[in-house]
Amino acid sequence: MHISEKLLQYRYHITIAIVASLSFSLLLYAAPRFLTILAYFWPLFASTTVFLVAIIAFGGVSRFSSEDHGEKAGEGLLDYVAGRTEHTQTLLSE
Repeated sequence: MHISEKLLQYRYHITIAIVASLSFSLLLYAAPRFLTILAYFWPLFASTTVFLVAIIAFGGVSRFSSEDHGEKAGEGLLDYVAGRTEHTQTLLSE
């Protein structure tokens, strides 16, 4: 009698678990196989790969250089957030 009371206490949890597992197994049964999807979309994958390779080969990858600004990357932003100005920086460095 003690076990049936526990089962009645968790009947909603058990029902939800059974329904979820049945729907998941039905979804796996009805879904197409991975190779079928790959065979359908291979021209899209191939053209995207060729396009990205062409962009990298002809356009080059943009390079962010910090030497152009005369400071380390992000240092000016950190100083702004910290509330330091040029005047306080010169005082601190002296």
